[in-house]
Amino acid sequence: MHTISVSSLNEQIKGLLESTFNRVIVEGELSRITFHNSGHIYFTLKDNTSTIKALMFKGNASKLKFQLKEGMKVILDGAITLYKPRGEYQINCFNIEPAGQGALALAFEQLKEKLSKKGYFDVKYKKQLPRFPKKIALITSATGAALQDMLRVANARYRLVDIDIYDVVVQGENAKFEISNSLYKVDSNGYDIIVIARGGGSIEDLWAFNEEIVADAIFNAKTPIISAVGHEIDWLISDFVADVRAGTPSIAMGISLPDSNELYQTLDSIQNQITQAYSQGIYNKSQELKHLVALYNQHSIEKKLLIKIQEIKQLKEQFVQQINFKIESFSKNLEYTKNRYPDIIKTILNIKQNQLVNLEKMLESNNPKLKVKRGFAQISKNSRVIDLSSLNIDDSFDIQSDEIYISAKVLKKEVK
Repeated sequence: MHTISVSSLNEQIKGLLESTFNRVIVEGELSRITFHNSGHIYFTLKDNTSTIKALMFKGNASKLKFQLKEGMKVILDGAITLYKPRGEYQINCFNIEPAGQGALALAFEQLKEKLSKKGYFDVKYKKQLPRFPKKIALITSATGAALQDMLRVANARYRLVDIDIYDVVVQGENAKFEISNSLYKVDSNGYDIIVIARGGGSIEDLWAFNEEIVADAIFNAKTPIISAVGHEIDWLISDFVADVRAGTPSIAMGISLPDSNELYQTLDSIQNQITQAYSQGIYNKSQELKHLVALYNQHSIEKKLLIKIQEIKQLKEQFVQQINFKIESFSKNLEYTKNRYPDIIKTILNIKQNQLVNLEKMLESNNPKLKVKRGFAQISKNSRVIDLSSLNIDDSFDIQSDEIYISAKVLKKEVK
């Protein structure tokens, strides 16, 4: 037999494998995934009993819409190739689809979960739209029907707003870059509202608004942003991240701008309210003025003088009545007194005469001169008349008669 080298053998095997298995579609479970710095992806595809190595080069890997994860079931579209230095065969993947689920649907759910965890959908970050915007920026295709719909609605609703249009590609590989770059640019130009919009289409047509780079630009914007992409039934990542989601571009303008007709009606209503309020206010003030005039008339100096004059008149009448009553009463008492005067005087004289006789008798009975008899005198101590029985041995006392005054001292006391 002819002898060959290992490299030659591997080269022959490589040619045989790659020519025989130039297109394979394999289903299996992802394992041992490695994302290399070069952009290539290395992994193992396995089932219950076997494994096979696989790789996806950078060019194809960049087209993946979803993130490969450990344990994920996928369907590989590729070719069998041999890596000669190690003699290992592997699948060179051209495309990968999730088993049982579309790649775009899976990519959407993966990005939605990722951004939700980062807080991109939190209500606390949502900005309020101004009620009366002065400047609005529309980021959309300048040739699309969506733009004409938005301008038509804006012209019908509110003509006081300035609208600037930023033309971008809204589908394809470059759409996400143009949309995100325009968002960063427009956000620094002092607009009141930014609307990102496009008309309806397939999920592939709308995919630029499901890209993470666009979501980042929306979340980081300082200006309130409305996402108006597709139809009412279409929900995109931009809808979740934006401050307000509009079902269609036309609805976005209805949300952004006040309705002039409603404003006119509101102004009429306000005018009626103001007129009614002023009329009511004038009526209330006139009533207050009438009340103040009445109070003034009631409490004015003239009114007070009239009241005081009336009071004086009443007092004079009362005084005259009292005087007349006193005079009448006094006259009656005087007449009564005149009639009884002799009897009263006589009675009083009798009483006084009797009192005088009694006093004379008392004086006579208490006169010392009349009380003096031989052997009797008045005994006093400390200028007070006392009984002889109240004196004790060694007490000093005085003895007094009409003609003699003696100071004495008790030397002996006997009681009989």
